[in-house]
Parts: sequence; structure tokens; C-alpha cells
Amino acid sequence: MTTAPGRRSSTFTRLLRHGFTDPSAAEQLLDLDALASVRSDPVLLEALGATADPDLALRGLVRIVEAGEEGERQVLLDTLVTAKPLRDRLLGVLGASEALGDHLARHPRDWQALVTYESADLNPGVAEFEGGLADAVDPDSLRVAYRRCLLTLAARDVCGTTDLAQTAAELADLATATLRAALAIARTAAPEDAAQCRLAVVAMGKCGGRELNYVSDVDVIFVGEARDGVDETKAMQAATRLAAHMMRICSETTVEGTIWEVDANLRPEGRNGPLVRTLSSHLAYYQRWAKTWEFQALLKARAVAGDPELGAEYVEAVSPLVWGAADRENFVPDVQKMRRRVVDNIPADRIERELKLGPGGLRDVEFAVQLLQLVHGRSDASLHSGSTLKALRALAEGGYVGRADAAQLDEAYRFLRAMEHRIQLYRLRRTHLVPEDEADLRRLGRSLGMRTDPVAELNKAWRRHASVVRRLHEKIFYRPLLDAVAQLAPAESRLSAKAAAIRLEALGYADPSAALRHLEALSSGVTRKAAIQRTLLPVLLGWFADSADPDAGLLGFRKVSDALGKTPWYLRLLRDEGAAAENLARVLSAGRLAPDLLMRAPEAVAILGDPEGLTPRSRGHLEQEVLAAVGRAGDAESAVAVVRGVRRRELFRTTAADLIGSYGTEDSPAEQDHGALVDRVGSAVTDLNAATIAGALRAAVRAQWGDTLPTRFAVIGMGRFGGHELSYGSDADVLFVHQPREGVSDEEAGRAAGAVVSEMRRLLQLPTADPPLLIDADLRPEGKTGPMVRTLKSYGAYYRRWSLVWESQALLRAEHMAGDEKLGREFIELVDPLRYPMEGLGEDAVREIRRLKARMESERMPRGADPTLHAKLGRGGLSDVEWTVQLMQMQHGWAEPGLRTTRTREALAAACAADLIPAEDAQTLDEAWVLAARVRNAVMLVRGRPGDTFPSDPREVAAVGRYLGYEPGHVGDMLDDYRRITRRARAVVEERFYGAAG
Repeated sequence: MTTAPGRRSSTFTRLLRHGFTDPSAAEQLLDLDALASVRSDPVLLEALGATADPDLALRGLVRIVEAGEEGERQVLLDTLVTAKPLRDRLLGVLGASEALGDHLARHPRDWQALVTYESADLNPGVAEFEGGLADAVDPDSLRVAYRRCLLTLAARDVCGTTDLAQTAAELADLATATLRAALAIARTAAPEDAAQCRLAVVAMGKCGGRELNYVSDVDVIFVGEARDGVDETKAMQAATRLAAHMMRICSETTVEGTIWEVDANLRPEGRNGPLVRTLSSHLAYYQRWAKTWEFQALLKARAVAGDPELGAEYVEAVSPLVWGAADRENFVPDVQKMRRRVVDNIPADRIERELKLGPGGLRDVEFAVQLLQLVHGRSDASLHSGSTLKALRALAEGGYVGRADAAQLDEAYRFLRAMEHRIQLYRLRRTHLVPEDEADLRRLGRSLGMRTDPVAELNKAWRRHASVVRRLHEKIFYRPLLDAVAQLAPAESRLSAKAAAIRLEALGYADPSAALRHLEALSSGVTRKAAIQRTLLPVLLGWFADSADPDAGLLGFRKVSDALGKTPWYLRLLRDEGAAAENLARVLSAGRLAPDLLMRAPEAVAILGDPEGLTPRSRGHLEQEVLAAVGRAGDAESAVAVVRGVRRRELFRTTAADLIGSYGTEDSPAEQDHGALVDRVGSAVTDLNAATIAGALRAAVRAQWGDTLPTRFAVIGMGRFGGHELSYGSDADVLFVHQPREGVSDEEAGRAAGAVVSEMRRLLQLPTADPPLLIDADLRPEGKTGPMVRTLKSYGAYYRRWSLVWESQALLRAEHMAGDEKLGREFIELVDPLRYPMEGLGEDAVREIRRLKARMESERMPRGADPTLHAKLGRGGLSDVEWTVQLMQMQHGWAEPGLRTTRTREALAAACAADLIPAEDAQTLDEAWVLAARVRNAVMLVRGRPGDTFPSDPREVAAVGRYLGYEPGHVGDMLDDYRRITRRARAVVEERFYGAAG
């Protein structure tokens, strides 16, 4: 085929038109003598062009022809051009599978398996495959026979003779026949073992469900029994040897390659359990120890090889346990754990290419279907199927899944499985990753019938179907619940009220009847509001079920919707702002505090839809807002009502940000730096309390004196307030200081300052819908018996003459918070020498601090409290860490500027940087302090009232666990971790505070 230089041959052009990507190489192959008799036959070129990869198909054909013996070559070529069935099948396989092309090159006569085209050949079952494997007597011949059978199966698949479900079922039937053949080989090799035991092979997973992939682990469970007169122990040893040999026959790599891995890890106790158990041993394990996921796996159990009676007995015995799994005590928390997609172990660069485990992948569909089977299959035997597609169809027919949703999921699942099949068929390797190479994507797209622009069409279809799965896999749990109560479309079969209640209970709702009433109230009717709610609720219900208290979440949503339902922006916000709905669901179902704050002013829900809405506002910004509000108000009480409203709104902003940061969302993982979470809460609550006090101070002054008080007045923050470490339920510890203005007598100034303090405290505690701010001045000189407010000179005189070491320690937290800034600075300058004494503390002072700490531990711990779980006063808790850090501050603050801070974590880091404490000890103390602080925050968020110990109510302690990052069912782990972390911290305290510190 020579052509003039610079011109394309007509063959080159035809090859290009028929889909060859390398026409030059294809032209050279067609010029080979081996293809001389067919190279110009238009039928051959047409058939090659119809394959997924014409270049690959032609290369494979050349290899087969060249590998065949002289006389057989022409028979193949003649048959190829005269028999369309063979032509389509052989070239179709060669264009889709390099691995099967390799097999045919090694065994060139196997093409003849594709010649027959009888009706029985179109739908082979286990018996036909067993016939195809009948001559296999060793692992190598079994592999060759397996590939020959696989060749015919793949040919039917790529030619469209069988659909996806039929192909998957045939692959499972071929696997069944292969397991039987392998077991027969193992028995022949060890007849004495075979004589001692009965052995049944039960298929699990996709093989058990007759929906196998081209290359997938074949999951099995082995059941054994002793034959009459044989000792059980010896029989189990014999059965184990047979089972292990059977696994090796299938799994090991020989000169003929491998078949697939046989995986027995779904057996009781997994890898750690015996490979073979008796039936009674299996049942004892399942009845006592099995987890919910194990019953989920048993959904697909099917006896496939070995002793058929024993296999049938096993399946019959475990079936009641499978369909009763939803009644088990831990079913709901297990379901909550299982419903969370586990993608942490998928590398970030691969997650978007994952067909199986990635978002919108095959696992989403399979899990959703299996979970609904477990929930409803106990009362409906029509759902007892191991096949995902059959079960999905049965769920739709029974009204458990909406028909339209089921149809979309069916279509998406078939497409994704077809992609998976074609990807694996190419090299017969176990993979679920969509390739990145352009040529691979082109072949994949063409194999699925996409010919115009295969790569673009494939990517578009893949993303569309994955999006459908991602959107529907959660909704199918909840949408039928709405259909059950909304009473729309009466012709469609729907979930009964009883079935709806069963599903809600399985998903964690403690009061399904009340939940159904809420759903009915929210979604019934034909209004636009009800229509939007029906769109939102399936997703929201899933987020509620992902929390520790789904009932509270749904009730809260109903209350907010009742309050704002007629407000045009509310439902639009939830529908259109993707994050707003999920944020609201997290906030409403995580405890009492945030919903209580929201219910007092539901319009604050708008914060959740603003990209910057969860960012705490600065103190300067807050003070500007509250002081402006006070200036506009008519009297002190109305002014402070506005100020307290601002505080409530900002508390909601802070709690919402804390909860969402701790829980994470679908698009944003949970915050891993727990110290940063605690610091943000502490700073935010401190700033808004400081701004609130500033507003109350301005309102109290304006009500009686106008713009100027007769005395300069400042509020000094103490304790956690001064340390910027407030939790949600903390009081504001303060000192009040004043300094008479020029020309004002001490008596007049004192009366004015005292009146301002009284009025501030009254205003901040007035009974309103907003949470009060309690001001605690008990750390003042002389405590409760001393004057509420003093002049700067009076403070100086007291501290010089009467101050005790504990007062100096308390002053470590002193920081100006509101009022006259210059006076505040003067107070701090006054107390600095007390809290950071030159040359540190003397031995007597150190002993006194230790004595006070020991006394506090013995006297202040609440009666009956567990000292290992008390976050404030318990072993290794907040008090332990803070006193240890404060002792270092008082000893070394005079020399180390970094220690002169009111914040515990900053001081601890400075002490570590100054080599006053080893880094490991500092880390131990910091971890314990952060954890204890988070526990206090969690208790307030969950219960709506402050507490220093873990709640006793199971739901409340579970909610605390979720806030702290523990999965459902792991409350015990949370308490163990708390005790372990604080025990280590206490050991550091014993050494650093009570031991050689100093």
C-alpha cells in the first residue's frame, strides 16, 4: 500500500473514519501477511470500527492469528468474515479487554468458544458453567477453563446480549461453579480430610447477592460439621485444611495468572476467628456478639458449594436473626454510624474518581437499600432479596421508597455498575477508580455506546448519575415519610403510618408518633410553603437523625417554621442557601441552649445563611452597637433590654459557630484544633459580656447623671472573665473601681459609684425573655463583707496592708473590661507588683497556696460527685491546671514577660518557651484543660444550664459525646479518654505544683 509522499492513503483515511486513533500503526498491521486474505474486506473494518477500541481489537486479532497453527489461522479468518455472531463477539471482546486478548494469544483455540450461538448459550447458569470447568484437574487448568467461560460471558456483555443485572448474575454463577471446582480439586488432593467432615461454602457480598463484578473478592463463610463417628475437633481441622486449600486454588498466582481472592473475613470474629465453625458455633456468636453490620452482611448469604443440606441449614438458621436485627438494643446508634459515609481512608486525590466509595457512589445506593431492607424486612418478606436492584424494586412496589426515586436510583446504579464492569474488564484487575488517561476514558465511553465525543459524554453522564445518587440516597429514607402524612397523589402506594413509625424509630426518633405529627403539620396541603417544606424535610430529617436528639431537632424546626413560616425570606433562605439548612439542622438537634436562644428571636436564623454570619464580632464593633442603642433608648430599662437582645443574638452566633465547628458539615469537616474552638468561645463570650456591661453602665449613668458620672468608674474583669475563658454558663467575676472627679467629694463620688453598681446589676438581671448576665463581685477586698466599690486609693491601701496570697493569685486574671480606660490601666499598674512579686514567691507563700488548693479539693467538691469526671475541681481538671500555671506566673512573672497574661493557655505556652516546664508536661496540661473546658461548654449547650460533670441522662451524655467528636455508641470511650487524659495531667500537677515546684 504505497502512496505518494505527503498524501494519505485511502486505507489511512478509512481507518481514521472507523475510529482508529493510530491509523499508521493499524495500516502496518493490516499489511502483515497473516491478514492478507481479509485486509481488504470491508466487513472486517466495519466490525473493528464498532468496538470500544479498534486499535486494541486489531492488535489482539493479529496476536491470535499469529499464535495459531497454520491450518487454524485461515479457519479463524474465514469464519470471522462470514459469521457475524463470531465477528461481533470476538472483536467486541478484543476491543474491550486487553487481558482476554492476552488469554486468547496464549490459548488461540479458545476463540472457538465464541462460535456457538444456541439459545441455551445465551443464558447459561451454574450447570452450564460447571460443564465448562469439568475438565479442570489442577489450579492451572482451572484458570484456563475459567477464562474460557469468562470469554463467552464478556462477549455477551459487550455485544449487549445481556444487560447489567444478567451479566452480574452470570459472573456470580461462574464464581459458584469455580468454587465448586476448586473444592473438588482440594478434596481430591486430601480424600482423608474430605471423609471426616461436611463442609459448606456460603457466599456473601456481591457473590451471595448474584451481582458480582468482573474482578472482585469473593466473600465466603465456611460451615463445617463432623461426619458420623468422627471427633469434632479433628473434623474441624480437616474442614479448615480443605477450606484453606480451596482458597489458595482460587487466589494464588500461577503461570496462568489468578482467578480472584477468596475472602473469609466476614466470618465471626473476622481474621481472628477460626476459618471454619460448626453451625451451632455460628449461631452462638450471632446471638451474643454480632454487630449490626454483620447482620447487614448476612442479607446476601447464599449456600453455593460443598454440602448443600448444611449450607441450606445455615441460611435458614441465620435468616430470623437478620430480619430481627432492627429490634436489637444498639440498632439505632449502629445505623447512625453506618449511615456516615466513610471516606477518610480514601486519598484526597482519588476520592473524586471513586466509583464505589466516593460521594454519590455505588456504596451509597447499596447501603440505603440494605438499611431499608433491615428496617422493613422483619414484617415484609417481599424485601428478602440479596440483589440490590431486586430489593430496590420491591421497596418501591411496597411503598417504602417513592417510585420515581427508585427509578432514578435504578438507572444511576446500572450506569455506575456498567462503568465499573468495563473498567475492570480491560485488564481484569480489581479497581473502582475511573481512569484519568484520555485513551482509557475514550475506550470506556465507547464501550458504553458513546461515539460522538466519548470522553465528554462519559464525564457528563457519570457526574449526572453520581449527582442523582448523592441527592437521593438520603432522601429515600425520608421522602416516603412525608408521603405517608402529606396525603397527596392518592393513587400511589405509600408507607403506612405503622411502617413510617417503624422507620423513624429505626433512625433514632424516640417518639415516632410526635415526629409524624410534626411532619404532617409542616408538609400537608397545597400551599407554596408546604411544597418547599416537602423539598427541604427529607434532607433535614437525615441531618436530625445524624444527631444525638432527632426529636428535639424536628420539634425545634417546627417551632421556628411556625414563627417564621409567613416570612418570605425564611424558606427561601433554607432552600437556596446550601449551608443554611444544614447549619440549622445541626444547631436545632445538638442540645437545648442554641434552640432556646433562637426561639426568643427566630429571625436570628438569617445568621446561618450568611457566609460571615458565624464569625464572632469584635468587642469594638459590639460596644459601638450597644452604646448607639443605649443612646437611642428612652429610659434605662428599655436601653438594657436592647443591649441584652444583642447579647442573646451574639450568644446564638457563638453557640451556632461552636456546634457547627464541632460537628462539621457535609462540605466542611469538623474543626480538629479543639483548643482553637475553646479559645474562640471564651473570647467571643468575654467580648459580648464586656460590651453588655459597657451598655448597662452607660444606661445606668445616663438615667441619673446624663453623660458624666461625678466619679471616674471602671469595671475590672476577674476570674474567667478577665482570662477571656468564659464558658456559656459562667458568671462575670468583676471588681468595681472609681476615682472622684476634680471638685467632687469622696462621699458624693462613693454614693454615685455605689448607685451605678446597684443599677447595673438590677438592669442586667431584670426578668425578660433574654438570658440574664450575673455579675459576681465576691473577689473584692474583704469579700462579701467589704464595700462593693472602692476608690483606687482604697484598693492600694488594702492591698499594701491586708492582702493575702490568694488575693494576689486572683489578681492574675485582672483586666480592664468597661468604663474609664485610664482608670482601668491605673488599677492594673497598681496590682502588677502584687501578682508578679519581685524575685517571686517565698516558701511560706508557696506552702500557703498549696494548702489552699488541697483544702479546696477536699471541701468544695460536691457530695457524691465523681472526682475523676468533675471538669472544674476534679483530678486533672481546670482548677488543677490553672493553679499550676498561676504558681509559675507568680514565681517567674517578674522575670518572664510572656507570663504576664490573664490567659491560662498563653501563660502555659510562655512557661514552656522559658523552659520552666518540659514541653511534654505542658502539652499534657494543655490537652486536659482544653478537654475539661469543652466538657463544660458541651454540658451547657446540651442541657441549657451550666454543669461541671457529664450528664446522667443517656441522650444528654450521648449529645456531649457527639459534640466532643465521638461516634454514637462510644460514650464509654469518651469517659475512658477523659479519665486517661486528666489522670496524666494530675500526675504533672503532683510533680509541678505539689512537688519540687519552686
